[in-house]
Amino acid sequence: MKKIIAALTIVFALTVSCSQQDSSNDVTVDGNLVSNNKKATGSSSYDLLSEDTFKSMVIEVVYVDGYEPSTAAINNFVSFLSERVNKSQGISVVKRAIASPSKATFTNEEIIAIEDANRTKYNTSNQIAVWAFFVDGESASNTSSGLVLGTAYRNTSFVIYEKTIQGLSDSPFKPNRTLLETTVMAHEFGHILGLTNLGAKLQSDHEDTEHAKHCNVESCLMYWSAETGSGIANMVSGGSVPKLDAQCLADLKANGGK
Repeated sequence: MKKIIAALTIVFALTVSCSQQDSSNDVTVDGNLVSNNKKATGSSSYDLLSEDTFKSMVIEVVYVDGYEPSTAAINNFVSFLSERVNKSQGISVVKRAIASPSKATFTNEEIIAIEDANRTKYNTSNQIAVWAFFVDGESASNTSSGLVLGTAYRNTSFVIYEKTIQGLSDSPFKPNRTLLETTVMAHEFGHILGLTNLGAKLQSDHEDTEHAKHCNVESCLMYWSAETGSGIANMVSGGSVPKLDAQCLADLKANGGK
C-alpha cells in the first residue's frame, strides 16, 4: 500500500473565504436564512460544538449516482462527531442521490454552485445543518503530484472527491475505502470545527508554522503530512483513522465541545 500511495501527493484542501462570494443574504428556504450556512470555514465552530443555540445537528449527505459513501464511513463520521459535539437532541443523517453534473473536474466555484442548487437543509432555530457532497469527478486543483480528496469550503459545507477516493482504495496495496472515506471526512470536518487555529482558539502553541491551520503533532488527524501520499499511508496503515491529539481536543473543549 505504501509503495503505491507514496508516489502521490494527496491533498486535503481548505477554503476559508467563501463567505465573500455570497451576495444572497436575504434568501430564505422554508423560512430559514441561507446566508447563515454561507460563511467562512471555521466561523461556526462554537455553534457546532456547543448547544447554547443548536440542540441537534442534521447532516445532508448528497452523492452522485454510483458514488455513495459506504454506510460504515457515514456511521464512523457520526460517531466522530458525537464524541466531540454537544447536541443533546442528537445527530441525524439524510441521504439522497442526484444526477451526475457530467463533468470530469470541478473548481470550488462549481462545487458551490451545485450546493446552492441542491441543498435543502439549513439552520433552524435549534438545529444546525451540514452539507456533505460526494462528487463523481476530480478537483480542478489536482496536479501531476497532488490529488485533492476533499475540501472544507464553508462554515457547514464540505465536498469529498469520491471518484478519486475510489481510484485510490479497495485494491491490492491500497487502503480500505471506508477507512479512507472516514479519514478524509474527519479531517475536513476538523477544519469546519475550527482546527487548527481556525475558529477554535489555540489553548497551546501547536499550529504548524510552516503549514497553517494544521497541528504540529505528527500523530494527530490534523497534522499536515496527512496531506501527502506517504503520510496518509503511514497514518492509516494500522487500519484505523488517526485521532485528534490532546492539544486539538483541548481547543475544541474550550470552544464548547466535549
